[in-house]
Amino acid sequence: MKQYDFDTPIDRHGTDCFKWDAMPAMYHRDDLTPMWVADMDFRSPDFVMEAIRRRCDHEVLGYTMPSDGYWQAVTSWLAKHYDIHTTRESLHFIPGIVAGISYALLCLTQPGDKVLVTTPVYPPFLNLPRESGRELVCCQLKIADNRFVIDFDDFERRAEGCKVFIMSNPHNPAGTVWGKETLQRIADICIRKGIIVISDEIHADLTLPPHRHVSYSTVSEAAARHSITFMAPSKTFNIAGLGSSVCYISDEDLRRRFYGWLDALGVAGGNIFAFTAAEAAFAHGEEWLQQMLAYLQANVQTLDNFLKTRLPEVKAVLPEASYLAWLDFSAYGIPHKKLADRFINEANVVMNDGTTFGGKAYEGCFRLNLGCPRSQLLDALDRIAHTIETR
Repeated sequence: MKQYDFDTPIDRHGTDCFKWDAMPAMYHRDDLTPMWVADMDFRSPDFVMEAIRRRCDHEVLGYTMPSDGYWQAVTSWLAKHYDIHTTRESLHFIPGIVAGISYALLCLTQPGDKVLVTTPVYPPFLNLPRESGRELVCCQLKIADNRFVIDFDDFERRAEGCKVFIMSNPHNPAGTVWGKETLQRIADICIRKGIIVISDEIHADLTLPPHRHVSYSTVSEAAARHSITFMAPSKTFNIAGLGSSVCYISDEDLRRRFYGWLDALGVAGGNIFAFTAAEAAFAHGEEWLQQMLAYLQANVQTLDNFLKTRLPEVKAVLPEASYLAWLDFSAYGIPHKKLADRFINEANVVMNDGTTFGGKAYEGCFRLNLGCPRSQLLDALDRIAHTIETR
């Protein structure tokens, strides 16, 4: 069995990657460690890179279409990992899940319609409804036993009159895994109120043992009939730059409506490398994924141990899935703007500002990306702690 290397740092400077190369323009500094954008600082898998090289050997990059091998790899992965037994007719290629959600909102809602989200949440969930003229409705999550939970009394009140619920499953920014009971309660409310559920499951493959991802579409036949599910190999295999995602819709009428809209506008075509990489990842990625998850699990434990030792006042929601942790520094009594400034200009570390996930309620909070070599994680954490300890 091949052993994959996740420890060796990869220099990504000068490759036009947003995570590293955008910082000088944004912060006027080139000495910052990025622990923010949700991709990993690991090599993309060798079997994916080799598949791309083989395709390049042909030397003609014309219009392309997904192959039978691509669809076989996708349907086999969904069946094996998520008990989604489907055919290619129920699936559609999407060039990125944020794009897919925006397409769904444009297709299925009208300006002024209410769109429900739970906060804190991935910023595009907030921005897409607002910028498309829809009315954003926010249900604030609670923290219980160091994980996010849904206040269902509040959720049901706020769901009234909404046309769509955009759900992050597992949840981003903290990797909370929604169990079957939680998803069933969501389904009961949304079905009763006639709400379409858009389930972003991009982090599903990154569920850490012993947790288990449950796709919303598998909760019940009724849940499947009123939902759109987005999945992707992009986070899993660190190929986000290829824009390769897939949409699954069980209900024929909803499928005809949305897929017909996509095809009529021509907004969801793929490219050669998106298809090639996804097929290779799903067909050959099992062992790489298991080793990578074990490494992420150890990074989560490293973070937990570090916080308990050096930053015991930090309230952390550690990921049950993904490589994203939610850290609340508010107990240290440092104003949010001053805290953010210290992390950037003293610690030289960039994390995602918590207020971008839902506003002032999340001052003092930051999202930390653990998808990196452990040496990079420990170095960044040491500098973050130093800015707190020296005060």
